[in-house]
Amino acid sequence: MIETGAELANTRRLSGANFLMSAHGAAAEARIGDDGKGLVMALWRAAARDLLDAVGWPDSKIALRAFEGGATLQISAPTDALYAATELLETSWAACLARMAGHTFDIEAAARAVTPRIAAERSPKEVALAQAAGVRGVTYLGHDDKISLGMGRGGKVFDITDLPAPDDVDWDALHDIPVAMVTGTNGKSTTVRLAAAIGAAAGKCVGLSSSDWVRVGGDILDEGDYSGPAGARLALRDPRVELAVIETARGGLMRRGLPVPRADVCLLTNIAADHLGSYGIMDLAALADAKFQLSQAVRPSGRLVLNADDHELVARSAGFDGAITWFAPTFEQPLLDVWIASGGRAAFVSGGQMMLARDGGVAAVLAVDDFVPALGGAAQFNVYNALGAICLADALDLPLAAMREGLRGFTDTPEENPGRGNYIELGGLTLLIDFAHNPHGLLALAPAIKSIPAERRLVIAGQAGDRSDADTCDMIRALWTFEPDMVVVAELPTLLRGRPLGQLSEVMSAELRRLGAGEDNILETETEYKAVLKSLEWARKGDFLALLLHDSRVQTMALLERLRLSGWQAGQPLPL
Repeated sequence: MIETGAELANTRRLSGANFLMSAHGAAAEARIGDDGKGLVMALWRAAARDLLDAVGWPDSKIALRAFEGGATLQISAPTDALYAATELLETSWAACLARMAGHTFDIEAAARAVTPRIAAERSPKEVALAQAAGVRGVTYLGHDDKISLGMGRGGKVFDITDLPAPDDVDWDALHDIPVAMVTGTNGKSTTVRLAAAIGAAAGKCVGLSSSDWVRVGGDILDEGDYSGPAGARLALRDPRVELAVIETARGGLMRRGLPVPRADVCLLTNIAADHLGSYGIMDLAALADAKFQLSQAVRPSGRLVLNADDHELVARSAGFDGAITWFAPTFEQPLLDVWIASGGRAAFVSGGQMMLARDGGVAAVLAVDDFVPALGGAAQFNVYNALGAICLADALDLPLAAMREGLRGFTDTPEENPGRGNYIELGGLTLLIDFAHNPHGLLALAPAIKSIPAERRLVIAGQAGDRSDADTCDMIRALWTFEPDMVVVAELPTLLRGRPLGQLSEVMSAELRRLGAGEDNILETETEYKAVLKSLEWARKGDFLALLLHDSRVQTMALLERLRLSGWQAGQPLPL
């Protein structure tokens, strides 16, 4: 049923709405077996309720969700007491364990122990500013060493140690800017960058946060994975920004909640199996629920943009009562005609053209052949990404001419879209640098890879340790559809996430052998970068190398640039 002394996992403060509730607070997961799970959950809830009442938070809400192997408990809390809320949550679990073991637990004493933390966190000025901003319809962003009122050109940033009183703020000078948020399993980064390119073509200074950087206009403010709230705040607090496009990954949503409380448009690219098993998200339906929470952020006058070919998104669209724009390469024509005639909005492909339907009419945006990342249609996943970006741009009232110019000028180079479909010619080889790492992404990539003529094909296979053996084998089966002549199995020491070194390599190699790969078709390496070196040493002119990289892209790109400058040709020793 439960292990005495078992600890909580992923105890976290939620600074934005979460898919279990719309309030700030804290959440954590506990390991609980199926036997007696209902009673354990009830005891945990009761302990949390007792503690909330004892610290003087009787209005705080509790959400409890069961999943295979455990449960998530979430509590709401004052916005200036989120660290104390996590401590209270941990204490509630300790109380539950004590009661399960037949021991007494002094709730009042535990509450007194938490009270100093609550008092230390209190920030009456911050709370007053957040409330005043809400009354005036201006976005408030906080929960770090700064707070901001309004966004971009309409925003003002204050240091947390020097906050003004609400009456001292020039509220007339503050306002929000148009904001788009993008989530999904695959295609987020590319879609965000396509939308930013369209915004730039429209003459806007775009603030963009993504899994590789935060960029304002042409300036990169910082590099790294900024697909969570920190990236959103960095982009939205820059006073140059007129329009913001925010990549919103699953991890940030689960750890902190929505990064921005309101957006003019939210786009969901797709839902596919990835990262299952963390934060109590054990299956595709739960993952879809977690990502669909973006719909909560859409302003009443805004739009939700959904992939019409994704069954999970279609199913959840019925619960959204706002305006929806649909995108997909093809629709059933009679249904599409009715949707267009009724004033519905959609993006699709017809006669080789990417089209936008709105207000009862249809306009051509750009030929698929003129969109370089589509590879003439072979890279169908990038057609989806472009159609989504068109819908997003339409919801932001960007003109058709800007959509056309932004998409036509997007070349998918390592500089413009790092690690996403970057094709490079080097020393007689064709190289692909891509981040594809789950079955959905790999299966989408396969037609593009097979459309490129090659003497032989090689692919690097690596996986992070938080994926199950079954998920890892699914990934290998998807990769095998590339019909590779060589698979370089790469260990990822920086992404073991609790796995012993070498375990995932054994799983991947065993699955390759089961699929029919011989020992001459498999190479194993200790790191991803060594896999890149082995791949280049193996290659001969005319070969195609799919370098699917998790953590060594920057190092690899530096190597490839050195090789280019040295005049290296495939088959020659690497000048290392």
